[in-house]
Amino acid sequence: MEVLEPAQWRAAMQRHQERADDRLSRYRHAGGYHPVFDFLFEYYPVRPSHLRRWHPGFGFTLAVDGGEPAPHAQWRDYHRTDQGISLDLAEFWARRGESVTFMRDFLCKSAENPTSFDCFGLHEWAMVYRTEQPRHSLPLRLGARGTDTVVESHRIKCTHFDAYRFFTEPARPLNLTVLSRERQPADDQCGCVHATMDLYKWAWKLGPLIPGELFLDCFDIAVQARILDMEASPYDCRDLGLGVVAIETPEGKAEYVHRQRALSAAAKPLRSRLVSQIDRAYAATLDY
Repeated sequence: MEVLEPAQWRAAMQRHQERADDRLSRYRHAGGYHPVFDFLFEYYPVRPSHLRRWHPGFGFTLAVDGGEPAPHAQWRDYHRTDQGISLDLAEFWARRGESVTFMRDFLCKSAENPTSFDCFGLHEWAMVYRTEQPRHSLPLRLGARGTDTVVESHRIKCTHFDAYRFFTEPARPLNLTVLSRERQPADDQCGCVHATMDLYKWAWKLGPLIPGELFLDCFDIAVQARILDMEASPYDCRDLGLGVVAIETPEGKAEYVHRQRALSAAAKPLRSRLVSQIDRAYAATLDY
């Protein structure tokens, strides 16, 4: 365990909160609704208070002095030791070990599965195919009929079950693969924009194992993935300050693949860092 002196952990906590507040000021607006960015706080059940909560991550103890103690002393999964306040790994692993192991195996499997970059974001189009009730209250860039035509003129190759499950009934048979929750570890792959976005979900679910810096790094890449997701969608988001990736054209397809590859490359070290934190914690449990 590395001991962080009070001045160190207080500074780290302040930096985290300032960084989180900067993101919240841009992507979360109290009392309003943003059809692009509110997804990151609604579909992913992360509250602003969760984003602001700083964890040092496994392997650190917060030293105590005569001043205000670290708030972690009152948080679940922390305890006091002779050196200060640290993660109670034994208690945490007894309560969460099975789910943490699942997340570790899922992340590793998605990285091992064959990567593909030819879906062109058509999952969003399949969610509005032949329906009069789109999921978002935004105009369709090509109109309903034009949107249906794009779907019908492509082979849909979605590999992400949590996108596929929102396909309209007429769209599901058009997907190259029938996806299911049971097969998700075998189908999920790290070229997928939503798999990149999900790193934010896994970082949140892993809680105190994950340092605040890594959690916010995962949030940042989720924002970029969400922007591409909606710019390439059938919705017209230009009034929200977003651009258009016209995936119905060769130029749009090329742009989508270029940005999708860049996101996947940026996500790779984040995924590795999440797995590494789990592995380090698991190795420490063997000492008990």
